[in-house]
Amino acid sequence: MPELPEVETIARGVDARIRGDRIVEAWFGSHREPFKTPAARQAKQLVERRIQSVHRTGKHIVMELGPQSGIQAGEQLAQLDGSIAAQWIVHLGMTGKLLVTDPESPVAKHTHARLSLESGRELRFVDPRRFGRLEFRDLGKGHGFKGPGAEPLTIEPEEFASLFHGRKLAIKAALLNQTLLAGVGNIYADESLFRAGIRPRKRAGGLSRKELERLRKALKQVLEKAIKLGGSSVSDYVDADGMRGFFQLEHFVYQRTGEPCRKCGTAIKRIVLSGRGTHYCNQCQR
Repeated sequence: MPELPEVETIARGVDARIRGDRIVEAWFGSHREPFKTPAARQAKQLVERRIQSVHRTGKHIVMELGPQSGIQAGEQLAQLDGSIAAQWIVHLGMTGKLLVTDPESPVAKHTHARLSLESGRELRFVDPRRFGRLEFRDLGKGHGFKGPGAEPLTIEPEEFASLFHGRKLAIKAALLNQTLLAGVGNIYADESLFRAGIRPRKRAGGLSRKELERLRKALKQVLEKAIKLGGSSVSDYVDADGMRGFFQLEHFVYQRTGEPCRKCGTAIKRIVLSGRGTHYCNQCQR
């Protein structure tokens, strides 16, 4: 599943390419699974809206949209004033892709949404396993989307430490809890724990403030480096242009079972923790 760096990379790429563009036509497929909002409603509500921005919240991509334009001049001006009237929310699931492409490009078999834009580009949502979700929100009728947990890139030391206070679950499991930290997944939990020198099985509530601060800094550094390198392409992840990321070349432990640790030479171990494959170095992590 794409994690925070991959989703951030895609959101930034989509924003750079279609910010300010207008949706002129919307097509949705017949499979119901990807749609939190009925496909017909999404198609109706998305057209004639200006894309004000695209950003990441947790593991979701949020497209901020202006009001639907009408035939009146005042309504047409309204969509250019930067006001946000609606949101289109994309969760990539396990295999989802959000691609900016040319309309003449071949349409992938598992394409579930195509937004035709005024610029001539298309925005396509492709998801072979159909675990992704697409949602439309009218902000005049409800609240905007918010992530379930704290933002790992900006969380302060006190708030970070408070997330784990008194918790009996393993620190690896706590990092994966989206109600605590939004966006952290298996790859970056493993890599951050390695860089912080903390074993994944250690009880979250038993970590010292010094260890927690080391972990907070390691998590932020890992996520920022992964974003800079376009994410980790360990499966079928690609960015908005269909390009693979490079952070997998920087992995110290993730999916390196049996290989020598790049710091001490000890073979990397793999265990299953809370149902997730977990990788660590028995020497470097205590």
